[in-house]
Amino acid sequence: MDTISQIIETKGKQVWYAQPEDTVFDAITRLADKNAGALAVVENGNLVGIFSERDYTRKVFLQGKSSQKTLIKDVMTFPVHCAKPEHKIDACLAIMDSNGFRHMPVIAGGDLVGMVSLKDLVSVIIRRQETIIQDLEAFIMG
Repeated sequence: MDTISQIIETKGKQVWYAQPEDTVFDAITRLADKNAGALAVVENGNLVGIFSERDYTRKVFLQGKSSQKTLIKDVMTFPVHCAKPEHKIDACLAIMDSNGFRHMPVIAGGDLVGMVSLKDLVSVIIRRQETIIQDLEAFIMG
C-alpha cells in the first residue's frame, strides 16, 4: 500500500462527524460510541474543522469549560490539513508528524471520502517492513 486510497479501500469510507452547533458532550459521546479519536466537523456538506480527544482535553476539560454547554465550533481545530487519495502514505505521515496531529481527513473532488489515523499509516509501514525483512531473510538463507 503506497497511497491513502489503498487505506481507505481497506478500512472503508465511513467518516464519523459532528456539526459546528453540536455540544462537546454530544461529540465526546459519539467518539466513545464509535471508538474513534477524532470527528470531522461538517457544515452543509463541507469540512469546516476537526474535533479530537486532544481538543477536548486541552480546550474544554483543562480550561474548566462545560462539555454540555460548549459548542464544537468554539473548540474545533481549523484549518485542517487534508490528504487526497493519491497522496503517498509516507508524505502524510511526515505532515502528521511535523504538525503534531493524529487524524487526517481525506478529500476527493471537494468531498470528504475518509479519515486516516496515525495508527493506520504506521500499520501499513510496519507490514511493509515485515515483508522486506522476510524477503531479505529468504534471500540470505538461500
